[in-house]
Amino acid sequence: MEENRKHPKALPFLFFSEMWERFGYYLMIGIFTLYLKDVKAGFAMTEAESADLYGTFIALVFLTPFLGGLIADRYLGYRKSIVIGGLMMGIGYCMMAIHSLSALYVSMTLVILGNGFFKPNISTLLGNVYSTPQYQHRKDEGYNIFYMGINIGAFICNFFGAALYILLGWGYAFIAAGIGMFIGVAVFLSGTRHYIAYDVKKGVQPGDMSFTRIIMLILLPSIIAGIIGWIIPGSIFGSDSTDAFIFACIPVIYFYTSIYINASKEEKRPIAAMLAIFAAVILFWAVFKQNGSALNTWADRYTDREVKGAVSDVFVTLKQAQTVEYKKDTVPLYDSQFRLQKNVDGSVIKEVNYPPYFRNVLPDKLPKEGEEVNLWATNISQSINPGWVILLTPLIVAFFTFLNRRGKEPSTPTKIALGLFVSALSVLVMVFAAYATNDGAEKGGVMWLIMTYGVITAGELLLSPMGLSLVSKLSPARITSLMMGGWFLSTSIGNKLSGVLASLWDTYENKANFFWVNFALLMLATLIMFSMLRWLNSIMKEKGIK
Repeated sequence: MEENRKHPKALPFLFFSEMWERFGYYLMIGIFTLYLKDVKAGFAMTEAESADLYGTFIALVFLTPFLGGLIADRYLGYRKSIVIGGLMMGIGYCMMAIHSLSALYVSMTLVILGNGFFKPNISTLLGNVYSTPQYQHRKDEGYNIFYMGINIGAFICNFFGAALYILLGWGYAFIAAGIGMFIGVAVFLSGTRHYIAYDVKKGVQPGDMSFTRIIMLILLPSIIAGIIGWIIPGSIFGSDSTDAFIFACIPVIYFYTSIYINASKEEKRPIAAMLAIFAAVILFWAVFKQNGSALNTWADRYTDREVKGAVSDVFVTLKQAQTVEYKKDTVPLYDSQFRLQKNVDGSVIKEVNYPPYFRNVLPDKLPKEGEEVNLWATNISQSINPGWVILLTPLIVAFFTFLNRRGKEPSTPTKIALGLFVSALSVLVMVFAAYATNDGAEKGGVMWLIMTYGVITAGELLLSPMGLSLVSKLSPARITSLMMGGWFLSTSIGNKLSGVLASLWDTYENKANFFWVNFALLMLATLIMFSMLRWLNSIMKEKGIK
């Protein structure tokens, strides 16, 4: 009997749909900055240029759920929106195989818009499935299981991506991401019967702003503000793209503020609680999302990736392109991309294919001229975080189930506050890594990455799925998907900030200071969240939920 099931039948289909969608997304994002910086088959961007574009891209990916959630709530419903979004993303990933800046920007646009339709609505649909009395008490557990599905896809994709881009080229890896997305859509369609009853369009409710007014008062002003931010002389926030993004966010933030102002008396406090949490978690995403930029750079340049013995297809074989004599009077100079540019006498070296890996290998550990060195592919480090999620999720679910049976499970806001604190501790691992490697002057062990990802993953599991669950619990039914879009808006702003922070990497001679800044930002967010706990918990109690 359905009533006796621990979880609804819809969960496996939503689980595997999201798993394949994340397979495609994280395969693409794991190689994105590496592709941009590749001097042979990519676009030869510098660290700052690639980090800025990466930050803008992932920011916009999480900004469009605001619009996708609104359209699904009122017009399309959740299932149609999910399918449309999935197809757009699949096409976008495949188009990245075309080596052209124009094609890259078009494909990025498709992924940005597609995610807007897909991301908030599959999370909202899951919340609706758990809205019935027999499943309501398992909502947090359901979101944790769903979140593990995300990370199974994120874990396995990097091995496929590494093998494909090494053996066949970047284009084949991007096509694989598109195929993964199409499989996710197929899985979702196959489970339609299990969630069709929960796909209920809310329509336009009394007091809601019309779609025309939203276009005229929110979307159009955002576009105009973004253009103004782009074209103003100089750069206020570090780059034209950052200025444009921040300016474009102002009308959207105004929109969410107006939702609170115009809410009924009984809706005001829950909406205020959600907006407060949205603001607090921005700094979490600003640090966490550096996994695809600053931490990817650390894995690429500052981590000992040498593999001895048998090497599989996921390892790349590099041949030393030229003799490098590490003598005081002949040390070559490098740019921020670790590319050999010129000797100390000023003579320019045109060779840009010199493997940057060898720049900070100690002289006594350098290979002999012409000797081959086997390295594991950089993007495989992107599987460490989802690997930890898969390992830790069952433990955390079991731990909170244990506490729940004894009536001691902390509230959802408390879990989020603890998640911020644990995440701050993870950055200290990288501070020690910077000190241990003499600020990257020599290679560090991969254990530094494994440890920092392990700690921040524990924080992530306390925060990210809990945030999704909180929105579905507190949001008024008529704007649930719209408020889910608000959660992703906070993620978007944090993502952009992550790009801004990562673009400063080369300006820090002392890499430990770079990580100290990240630690300070997360501790600030932790203090803000803990200061609001009593108020947030009182609102949860008013709603009769934990």
